[in-house]
Amino acid sequence: MDLHLKNKVVIVTGGARGIGKAIVELLNEEGAKVAIVDKITQTISTLPDRSLKGSYFTADLTSAEACKQVVEEVVAELGSIDALVNNAGFNDNIGLQGGTPEKFIQSLNNNVGHYYFMAHYCLPYLKERRGAIVNLGSKTSITGQGNTSGYVAAKGAILSLTREWAVELLPYSIRVNAVIPAEVSTPLYESWLKGFADPQEKLRQISRKIPLEHRLTKPDEIAHAVVFLLSDRSSHTTGQWFFVDGGYTHLDRAIS
Repeated sequence: MDLHLKNKVVIVTGGARGIGKAIVELLNEEGAKVAIVDKITQTISTLPDRSLKGSYFTADLTSAEACKQVVEEVVAELGSIDALVNNAGFNDNIGLQGGTPEKFIQSLNNNVGHYYFMAHYCLPYLKERRGAIVNLGSKTSITGQGNTSGYVAAKGAILSLTREWAVELLPYSIRVNAVIPAEVSTPLYESWLKGFADPQEKLRQISRKIPLEHRLTKPDEIAHAVVFLLSDRSSHTTGQWFFVDGGYTHLDRAIS
């Protein structure tokens, strides 16, 4: 299906790895002009996956000023912005018991601050293009996880902001939606598994709890949902939370 994204300029934060990388690859297939924004200090030619195509911009998105600067750099190089994918972030395990108030605030900034910063600075260009925003959430904001208050609070805020921005941006026909993964097979997830005494047994335990096919979600399955929501094939869809998780969040895991 042609998603009508050819030559559209799309910013993908955290686009060099994992889910972000899968989104970039699919946008490439659709002919979009992708601005890959990541904190890895490299060029597009020296990324771990050299087949990744797009324009690469290095930025530490925890700073509002850095977000402003990278948006200006994208526009200077690519001329416009048609869509924004807010994807960067990480589960930093700042819990109620093991964390501190200072670390909690820092976690909020690391995981939701740049969603606002990037949307704020992209907004003038998105208005011109009647663009779209897709925010990446997490099932932890719905289910809880334990010992990760900062990350979960940030991801909950992202879902609320998705609805809030969808309302605020109605006059400009800018659509805002969220995609919510659960257990996704990424290099970061694999690294987390290696912290267990028996990584394969831990993977089997998790997979058994995922109702559909008892397996982790693949990054490209997240990417397909994101890219569809960016496209005009979803032209009357806004303010929605899309769960791409094999039924993990809402189906009774006892049926597994």
